[in-house]
Amino acid sequence: MKRSTFLRLLLGGVGAIGAAIRPVRAQMPKIAAPVNPPPPAKDRSLQLEIEHAIDRGLYFLQSKQNPAGYWSTPETPGLTGLVLTAFVKEPTGAIKADRPDFVQKGYDYLLQSQQPDGGIYLKGLANYCTSVCVLALVALDSADYEPVLKRARTFLINQQGHFPPGSEGEPYDGGIGYGDKSLHFDVSNTSFALEALRASESHYRAESNVTGAKDLDWGAAVAFLERCQNLPGTNHESWVKGDPKNLGGFVYDPLNKKGLLSYGSMSYAGLLSYIHADLKKDDPRVTAVFDWLRHNYTLEENPGMGLDGLYYYYHMMSKALSAHGSETLAMADGKEVAWASELALKLINLQQTDGSWVNSAGRWWEKDPTLVTSYAVRTMEIIHSRV
Repeated sequence: MKRSTFLRLLLGGVGAIGAAIRPVRAQMPKIAAPVNPPPPAKDRSLQLEIEHAIDRGLYFLQSKQNPAGYWSTPETPGLTGLVLTAFVKEPTGAIKADRPDFVQKGYDYLLQSQQPDGGIYLKGLANYCTSVCVLALVALDSADYEPVLKRARTFLINQQGHFPPGSEGEPYDGGIGYGDKSLHFDVSNTSFALEALRASESHYRAESNVTGAKDLDWGAAVAFLERCQNLPGTNHESWVKGDPKNLGGFVYDPLNKKGLLSYGSMSYAGLLSYIHADLKKDDPRVTAVFDWLRHNYTLEENPGMGLDGLYYYYHMMSKALSAHGSETLAMADGKEVAWASELALKLINLQQTDGSWVNSAGRWWEKDPTLVTSYAVRTMEIIHSRV
């Protein structure tokens, strides 16, 4: 099916397949040409394949929406937030401009999920859900949602752990956890929150600009990330290994009670978090994790985790390397890898006949095709302009 047909079906709704559908362009408001148009694609043929895969994935996702407006489960609005971001960020901008009814219904569900404390959650995973929903709201770029975003930002800032030296929570100081009041803080939750705070800060007036308003302690967040990185010199925990296999990579949390080695998805989350915390590319902590990632580059698995979390790994790879600005990765043997093109081809080959993606390994919900398809579509959207 042609790309234009998919978009027309999305904008018209699945039930409108047999009905007359207005052309996409006719539905869109007139938009001024960008001041700085994007550079021409390096590989337009591959870019068109990416667009086709995105459309098929979005068509699958549209068909899976619950009549109440959510996707996958009503108790975890973060999943709906991830799906909505995938729709709004599709390359043509048609869905964002037109905001069809099913998309608006999803956003209405997010708004209904905001709690008195500002978080956007229902049952658990409060930080994750709020962070992902903030990204979805920012993606729509509507001033109508600014009050919602400000309250959500305050909630995320309040999730940061603050513990005095010598206390049980000292290793977690500066980190962010699930938001369930437990003594648990990790790189994954911290990275979600930092990304959401930076994204909303760039589109809306940050709470830190309001006199007397509370802001995140970014220095403490960086110190927390240091305690999760396999890097002697900045991390003095007993589990830290200085061997080449682990040097520079990240683990899940600072105590590392499971004795995990450095692994892929957390190392990309660590790199992305350092970038959001304004560390420069030549900072030793950044160069160390970047070197670990390029030396362990693979698309066959989540390094150190096998197939567990594979699509989350792809998603974090696309975000972190795009933020880092790396077009290629230099392997240990001197080979230069065009990671964006390779990742695009990998995902195209993994897409199912119905347009979805799914992981054969079920850890971290990756047997849920809605979650995994959202990861894959967002990954393709991020790398679309890089090929």
